[in-house]
This record gives sequence, structure tokens and C-alpha cells, in this order.
Amino acid sequence: MMQKKKFLISPKIFEMKKVSEIVGCITEMAPLEWQESWDNAGLQLGDAGMSVDKALVTVDVTEAVIDEAIDKGFHLVISHHPLIFKPLKHLLPENTIERVVIKAIKNDIAIACMHTNLDNSGLGVSFRLAKQLGMNDLHILKPADGFDGEVGGGMVGTLENEMDERDFLALVKRNLNAKALRHSDFLGRKIKKVAVCGGSGFFMLDVAKRCKADAYVTADVKYHDFFEADGQLLLVDAGHFETEQFTKELIADVISKKITNFAVSISEVKTNSINYFV
Repeated sequence: MMQKKKFLISPKIFEMKKVSEIVGCITEMAPLEWQESWDNAGLQLGDAGMSVDKALVTVDVTEAVIDEAIDKGFHLVISHHPLIFKPLKHLLPENTIERVVIKAIKNDIAIACMHTNLDNSGLGVSFRLAKQLGMNDLHILKPADGFDGEVGGGMVGTLENEMDERDFLALVKRNLNAKALRHSDFLGRKIKKVAVCGGSGFFMLDVAKRCKADAYVTADVKYHDFFEADGQLLLVDAGHFETEQFTKELIADVISKKITNFAVSISEVKTNSINYFV
């Protein structure tokens, strides 16, 4: 199991870097051309030529994250989920997105996101999720044409030891620090080969079936979708945030390895929009 890190990666002396250089560290491994046609990844707000000495990394950009950036002197926030998906018709403090944009502009904070380009990277979101679950022999679940298995959706691999279904669910819950899991009917089979997709991955269920996975771990599965497991595998909804939370460490690792004298900090703000009453 990967160790969960909460860190500031940097030496004692920080070096100023352009926003474009920091964003470029990630787009080298996950080019923006890999994002889905409906997505809006990349630099969303701010000056690409602005110099910064540190970056704050988060899954979602919320007002609390911008407040944290202001308090700690960050002028670059990098998220997984885009702040701006739809065109803004005006900038008024009437909803959370517009308030975040206004506050970021007032405080000279650039905002970039690495979304489906990072989802589609063979070393991206689902790769980190698979490693967190202790999976080995990893390869992309649904490879994109023409990329020799380096680009595509999801990940598939094997557990070190096969286990029964309840023990597997306990492992998923524990390793993802999930409050609860939703899953299809137990099949009374051992779990060894596992497919995963961070975030909303139900659309690849048939691919997981075809590759003979014993279980498929993803998120945002609807009520009727669980029937589609159809006795062929164990379908597990572990939560959107829970399956993508390790993207923060992924982004921080990529930047810190490419630019060793630049500070990268993981946000301490809880951005999971879903709460559980247990």
C-alpha cells in the first residue's frame, strides 16, 4: 500500500518559476491533447508568464482552497477537477464558481487543472488508484488507438493474493479511507484480477467484463447500473473523491521530480462534496 503523504516538497530556498513551466511539468506526461472533447483542462485563470515560487495542489477549487492560498501566499493553484466547465455569462458573486474566480483575480492567483488528460495517462489517476489498492502487473483497461498502450481509460491488474469478496471490499474501504462502499451482488468467487477507474467509470464496465476482471472499482454508479454487473463481476462504487484523491500526490510528485527547487504543497482543505450520515 502506498503511504499517504501530506507534505511540502522543496529545499529551504525556493526558485521562482513561470506558471507555464509548472503547468508544463504535468502536460509533458499528460498532454492537453489527451483530454476528452467535452473537457476544459489546462490553465483556466491567470497569466502563464507570471512568476511564482510555490504551488498549492487540490482535487477541487473551492472558496476555502482560495482562502488557504491567500493565507499561505500561494499564487498558483493546481486542481484535478476544472473550476470552469461552462462559459461564464457574467462575473457576479452569485454562485461559488464566480466567487472563486473573483477572489482569485483580486489576489493574483492563477488556477490550472489537469482533468481527463491525467485520467487518460497510463501513469495518471487510475494508475495511482491501482497502486493504492496494492495491484500489480498493471496495464490500461481501455487503450486509446495509436498510443501503444500508454494512453486510455482505467487500469487493470492483479492483487498479490486472491481474496474473498468481503475481504476485498474491506481492503478497498481501508486503503481509500472510504466511509462506505456500494456494490453489486456477491458472487461467491475469489477476487484476483481487478479493473479500476478513478471517478465516473461505469462506461467501461463492458471492457472490465471482457478482460475477465473479478471486480471493477469506480464511482458514480447509478441504481440500475448495478444490475449490469450481471453475475460476471463484483461492481464497486467507492466514491468519486475517494477514487481520485491520490491525484494530489501524483501532481505534486511530478512537479517536484522535474523541478527540485520549487515548493509544492497539498491543500489541507477537505473538498469532498459528499458527506455521510452513518
